[in-house]
Amino acid sequence: MADKSATPAKEGFFAGISSEFKKIIWPTRIAVAKETTAVVVVSVVVGLIIALLDYVIQYGVDVLIKL
Repeated sequence: MADKSATPAKEGFFAGISSEFKKIIWPTRIAVAKETTAVVVVSVVVGLIIALLDYVIQYGVDVLIKL
Protein backbone atom coordinates (compact mmCIF):
# COMPACT_ATOMS: atom_id res chain seq x y z
CA MET A 1 0.00 0.00 0.00
CA ALA A 2 1.08 3.51 -0.67
CA ASP A 3 1.85 5.84 2.19
CA LYS A 4 -1.08 8.25 2.20
CA SER A 5 -0.71 11.29 4.36
CA ALA A 6 -3.64 13.50 5.31
CA THR A 7 -1.90 16.67 4.16
CA PRO A 8 -2.94 16.64 0.47
CA ALA A 9 -6.57 16.04 1.37
CA LYS A 10 -6.50 18.92 3.84
CA GLU A 11 -4.85 21.23 1.33
CA GLY A 12 -7.45 20.30 -1.26
CA PHE A 13 -10.25 20.87 1.23
CA PHE A 14 -8.99 24.29 2.27
CA ALA A 15 -8.29 25.26 -1.33
CA GLY A 16 -11.88 24.37 -2.15
CA ILE A 17 -13.17 26.47 0.72
CA SER A 18 -10.99 29.36 -0.36
CA SER A 19 -12.27 29.19 -3.93
CA GLU A 20 -15.88 29.08 -2.71
CA PHE A 21 -15.35 32.12 -0.48
CA LYS A 22 -14.07 34.05 -3.49
CA LYS A 23 -17.44 33.43 -5.21
CA ILE A 24 -19.44 35.12 -2.42
CA ILE A 25 -21.06 38.41 -3.41
CA TRP A 26 -21.52 40.40 -0.23
CA PRO A 27 -24.45 42.83 -0.09
CA THR A 28 -23.80 46.54 0.18
CA ARG A 29 -24.39 48.43 3.40
CA ILE A 30 -27.41 50.17 1.83
CA ALA A 31 -28.97 46.85 0.76
CA VAL A 32 -28.51 45.42 4.26
CA ALA A 33 -30.11 48.52 5.79
CA LYS A 34 -33.11 48.35 3.42
CA GLU A 35 -33.65 44.64 4.02
CA THR A 36 -33.32 45.05 7.79
CA THR A 37 -35.85 47.89 7.73
CA ALA A 38 -38.25 45.76 5.70
CA VAL A 39 -37.93 42.86 8.16
CA VAL A 40 -38.55 45.12 11.17
CA VAL A 41 -41.57 46.81 9.55
CA VAL A 42 -43.15 43.52 8.49
CA SER A 43 -42.52 42.04 11.95
CA VAL A 44 -44.23 45.00 13.65
CA VAL A 45 -47.20 44.86 11.26
CA VAL A 46 -47.64 41.11 11.75
CA GLY A 47 -47.33 41.59 15.52
CA LEU A 48 -50.07 44.23 15.45
CA ILE A 49 -52.33 41.99 13.37
CA ILE A 50 -51.82 39.10 15.80
CA ALA A 51 -52.50 41.38 18.78
CA LEU A 52 -55.71 42.66 17.15
CA LEU A 53 -56.89 39.13 16.38
CA ASP A 54 -56.07 38.07 19.94
CA TYR A 55 -58.11 40.96 21.33
CA VAL A 56 -61.10 40.19 19.07
CA ILE A 57 -61.03 36.47 19.86
CA GLN A 58 -60.69 37.14 23.59
CA TYR A 59 -63.65 39.54 23.43
CA GLY A 60 -65.71 36.89 21.60
CA VAL A 61 -64.84 34.21 24.14
CA ASP A 62 -65.76 36.57 27.01
CA VAL A 63 -69.13 37.27 25.37
CA LEU A 64 -69.79 33.55 24.94
CA ILE A 65 -68.84 32.79 28.54
CA LYS A 66 -71.26 35.43 29.87
CA LEU A 67 -74.21 33.84 27.99
